[in-house]
Amino acid sequence: MKMEQVSANCFAVLNEKNLVCDANSGLINLGGGVVVDTQSDLPHGRQMINLFGKVWPGMPKQVVNTHEDADHVWGNQLFEGAEIIAHRKVAERMPHVADPRETQDLLKAASSFLPRQLLRVLHPGALAIAQQLLTDYNFDGIRLVLPTTVFDERHVLDLDGTEVHLIYVGPCHQAGDTIVHVPKEGVVFAGDVLFRQCTPMGWTGTYEKWMKILDLIISLNPKVIVPGHGPVCGLEGVVEMKAYLEYLREESRTCFEKGLSSFEAAKRIDLGPYSKWRAPSRLYLNVERAYREFRHEPEDKPWDSARSFDLIYKIAKARGLALEF
Repeated sequence: MKMEQVSANCFAVLNEKNLVCDANSGLINLGGGVVVDTQSDLPHGRQMINLFGKVWPGMPKQVVNTHEDADHVWGNQLFEGAEIIAHRKVAERMPHVADPRETQDLLKAASSFLPRQLLRVLHPGALAIAQQLLTDYNFDGIRLVLPTTVFDERHVLDLDGTEVHLIYVGPCHQAGDTIVHVPKEGVVFAGDVLFRQCTPMGWTGTYEKWMKILDLIISLNPKVIVPGHGPVCGLEGVVEMKAYLEYLREESRTCFEKGLSSFEAAKRIDLGPYSKWRAPSRLYLNVERAYREFRHEPEDKPWDSARSFDLIYKIAKARGLALEF
């Protein structure tokens, strides 16, 4: 984990491994201080606070959750007394998609001999992701803390005369997606609307909506963008991810029209330059998302997480890709 200054008053904390749960956070060093996203576990949350403490003397008074995924909200409890701001959907969905007990139980099973052997047979992908998480994360003691302030379309913070615009853009990656724009600083904290140098994942929404929101970020013309995962970038990062989504959707369409399953398509699609991104076999999720659109299924159709991770595992094995999530 490292801290990077991205403008006069904005900072980013980046998890450099850039795999699942390696989420980024932000600090706007104005007013009472604003933290953007709170990390995946309490040790990482405390490390983030220590890094921000180098430039901010006290605990920030406000926290923004860019969406409801666990890796962006599980440090909320460390900001006792702070105003936690998010879109209304984040507050509604956090108890369902960010309940820590499911992940805690998975890691406990992966750490015990007999349950681990059972996982190896029934869900090798779930076991693999659990073993990956065990190397860096400790989910003990997490208490789900929901937003205290919710908004619908936009919310504006005034930090000593500097406006911070919270813009609802979901459903895109998740239902509650919000980007945080600091116009005066030329900075956008994009949350998981933007992944950089790692394969993106989207759980609800559509390709069309996601690409539209990437165009929105371009129209804001920021100098610096802090993605939800991956290194800080400029507009080139947005353009590259949009190109990836366009390419995956069209390649998926070709495979769909040939009658291939999404699993078979994910084993065949040429990754080209995107093969160098972290967790390349996560492309299965993007192929399946495209297939759901082609089948005219609801954009919020639930995912079977264990099955999805198993298929990512099998694709990595079949293609000789790095086994990482």
